[in-house]
Amino acid sequence: MKLVFFDIECAGVHKTYAKICAFGYVVCDEKFNILEKEDILINPKGKFELTDRKGEKGLVLPYDYSDFKKYPTFPRVYDRIKALLEDRDSCILGHAVLNDVKYLNLESRRYRLPSFDFSFYDSQMLFMTHINDFSHQFGLEHIAVALGVEFTPHRAADDAYATMRIIEAMCKHYDCNFPELAAKLNVTAGRICNYQVVRPQSKGFKRFNAEKKAARDERSKKRIKFYNNLSRKRVNKKGGVLSGKTVTFSRTIEDDIEVSIPLVNKIYAVGGRYTSKLDGCTLYVSSENDSTARTRSAAERALPRMTLEEISELIND
Repeated sequence: MKLVFFDIECAGVHKTYAKICAFGYVVCDEKFNILEKEDILINPKGKFELTDRKGEKGLVLPYDYSDFKKYPTFPRVYDRIKALLEDRDSCILGHAVLNDVKYLNLESRRYRLPSFDFSFYDSQMLFMTHINDFSHQFGLEHIAVALGVEFTPHRAADDAYATMRIIEAMCKHYDCNFPELAAKLNVTAGRICNYQVVRPQSKGFKRFNAEKKAARDERSKKRIKFYNNLSRKRVNKKGGVLSGKTVTFSRTIEDDIEVSIPLVNKIYAVGGRYTSKLDGCTLYVSSENDSTARTRSAAERALPRMTLEEISELIND
């Protein structure tokens, strides 16, 4: 069995197109001896509109953009790429590969070409499962530095090479070949067929998402309870210690309904009001080390701030 690692660079990506300008790949045997390595450069038939993952401009590819007009268009290299990826004796891998597969899908549709049909593994998914951390994505450069792999970022063939070295390092760690690695980590391949794409998965990633959804649902229930309590009709005490003050809690405090609900009731009992919107807030309450978005916004507005302990002491006194 051969292993085929690939990476794609685009001149621009939109929800209806992906102007592929480079398809880089590395083919190796099961022991990671390189058999082929190449950058297939492609005329994207459009201008370069480069942005990073956040959609911000500034991404620069290590190519001379003016040269791309002399390269073949995607339809002229399509058969070659399709044969490479659909070789049933090969295992296909990439890093954050779901994006690259979607680019192939978009270009196939753009040029009215038949859909690709192959299974694929994601080195990012394998690495996250390996370290049991699904809280954020791990970029190719970050992992490569950690493993001592040198390469030129965003040169497609070099990205494919770095992906190969990442998989090789994990195979060495577990003293196994790639199919055994995927089995040990309980990772399954993704699939593209008939323009439909199924993402790669792992049991660890499914468990993480299930726990994340359960926590999100629990927060939602607590917020409903909090705002139901807040909607009660109340009479503000005149002359209380919070008379004329409108209080806002940080999200963390709001979500702790065993604390926040009694505290809101007490705020109204001593003449204050409560709002979750900073526009009407005159007193913001959070922990000292809270750095959530609402708290950062409150700091930017220079709103008067108290800790939970301070407002509790004020109200009780």
